[in-house]
Amino acid sequence: MSKKTAKSPAKKSPAKKAKPAARKSAKAAKPKKPARKGPTLAESADKFALYQRSVQSPSVDIEFFDAEFQKHRGRVPLAVREDFCGTALFSAEWCKSDPRRTALGVDLDGPTLDWGRTHTLASAPPGAAERVTLAQTDVRDTRLAPVDLIVAMNFSYCIFKTRDELRGYFAAARQNLVDDGVFALEVYGGTEAVVELSDERELRGGLTYVWEQEKFNPIDHHTLCHITWKFRDGSQLYRAFTYDWRLWTLPELGELLREAGFSTVKYYFERVEADEDDDEYLTGTGEFVEHTEIENQEAWLGYVVALK
Repeated sequence: MSKKTAKSPAKKSPAKKAKPAARKSAKAAKPKKPARKGPTLAESADKFALYQRSVQSPSVDIEFFDAEFQKHRGRVPLAVREDFCGTALFSAEWCKSDPRRTALGVDLDGPTLDWGRTHTLASAPPGAAERVTLAQTDVRDTRLAPVDLIVAMNFSYCIFKTRDELRGYFAAARQNLVDDGVFALEVYGGTEAVVELSDERELRGGLTYVWEQEKFNPIDHHTLCHITWKFRDGSQLYRAFTYDWRLWTLPELGELLREAGFSTVKYYFERVEADEDDDEYLTGTGEFVEHTEIENQEAWLGYVVALK
């Protein structure tokens, strides 16, 4: 078995990752009410802001997509669609990265989109924010304007649990790409992705991010996962987000993308290196490299990129 990486479905960063905390049982402890007056840190917390801080690193994604698009298409991608956009952080950062760029964020959840408008876009430079459009609709809506690049980040396409549903989404995405468009999925896996576990990661300010895999069914790959945050005052934002997914395998994704009409499918994985303090661990570098074969690992993070 390969050395353990410090990567669970979590934030990407070119900076060195912390060593993984010891895995615990899959069921996270329910929060205890601290004996104190006034609101706890958990009660005062904003789960969407915490999510952006703990899970998302759009600058890393944008750097990768920009480089790969130019390599394969010979031009700079300008129009992007962020599917399952949530608070639209990727869309805002995309438009901040180049004054020519536009972004369309698509999500079904109205309150989450509203948060994105009043926080993510409101805090972005006006010139960038005005080039972001948010649409509350199904990502399979083919009436949307064609774009250069469509991205499905943070594994949310896993809400589609049958081959027909996922192939239908891929076909709709292909239809909404320009002739030389590119479609990209963020993916995760590894031997630890199919077991019940609770994985903690320490953040600055006494905050702990907890990724919990409560259930996994090997028959249909149904998985139930949660995100919890623990605070330095002992309070918790318990299971602030829950994900009821099918964990798709890389061969399935490649097959369905080709069945949906994409001409080429490529696989990229994060390059890791030995921890300078403890060579028992490998740490992520933030650099993603194309592979046709990789060594199986306890946890890996990557992209599947499909060319129209």
